[in-house]
Amino acid sequence: MPGSSFGNLFRITTFGESHGGAVGVVVDGVTPDVELCEADVQTQLDRRKPGQSSVTTPRSEPDTVQVRSGLFEGKTTGTPILMILFNKDADPSQYENIKNVFRPGHADYTYHKKYGIRDYRGSGRASGRETAGRVAAGAVARKLLARRGVDIVAYTWRAAGIQCKTVDVDEIERNPMRACDPLAAAEMVKVVEAARDRGDSVGGIIECRITGVPIGLGEPVFDKLDADLAKGVLSIGATKGIEFGTGFAAADMTGSQHNDPITPDGFATNHAGGILGGISTGADIVFRVVVKPTSSISSKQHTIDASGRETTIQIKGRHDPCICPRIVPVIEAMAAIVLEDHCKRQAALHA
Repeated sequence: MPGSSFGNLFRITTFGESHGGAVGVVVDGVTPDVELCEADVQTQLDRRKPGQSSVTTPRSEPDTVQVRSGLFEGKTTGTPILMILFNKDADPSQYENIKNVFRPGHADYTYHKKYGIRDYRGSGRASGRETAGRVAAGAVARKLLARRGVDIVAYTWRAAGIQCKTVDVDEIERNPMRACDPLAAAEMVKVVEAARDRGDSVGGIIECRITGVPIGLGEPVFDKLDADLAKGVLSIGATKGIEFGTGFAAADMTGSQHNDPITPDGFATNHAGGILGGISTGADIVFRVVVKPTSSISSKQHTIDASGRETTIQIKGRHDPCICPRIVPVIEAMAAIVLEDHCKRQAALHA
């Protein structure tokens, strides 16, 4: 099955299944002689791991990372870094009742039709657990980007129909929704918990802001920076849309409203979201991502079985009633991976 690798000069390959023995990632193209330790990676993985609060899955995985190659005496060697997380709380028995039935909204049907086989234990590769490897790789990319002065922060901007009205980055890690507005976060939690209690789920929007990006990253045709960011982010399960800067609101603006005036000190506004013609402008890169409601819900739903017969399904197992809080570090990770790759490509262009 292709499609498990991403990137060019900074390249990652994730592996493992939700209820298999382990998940992880191989990272190639890492700059040598950079200080890096397991704690740097663990910090990010702890933000993604399950069992954090009432608005996440109760599955209890420590997600303790083990780095098996590419480090020596606390520094990168430039060789591939292999990171692995062994599954400790897998329970495939919860999925025996749906092994021959397709879950609505999930990848079961398309995987079965494409490959003729699927891992029904928590979705296998289609599970959100695959993203643990991405977050581990993203932690490495973030370490490299920090040396360039690049900082990435994402947060829940909207969830369960509730919109944040303020942006306070200090609040993001203080509430279970990872929202940028504490008052909105409290309301979100109430609605998410209510949806969970009735066997349902909710979606939301994640906003990501990236500062310190130099001018000139990205190519003007097929390898546009925004196009590559979009590919990286939309490769994350449950993401259904992305916009940069003003985004879809630009459809109702005039050119004179949307164009960002250029001054000797930079751009006066940032409707473009930090990217023009596929190339970074030096302004903050800003994008927003739509996250759909979790597909696996305990409410009874109509579907078909592997023989095409109509049936109903009631999903057991442990699932997030809202994916937003745990997808925040995943989106940051994919943004970091794309940016480090483009930084290396830019450096190679001028070598």
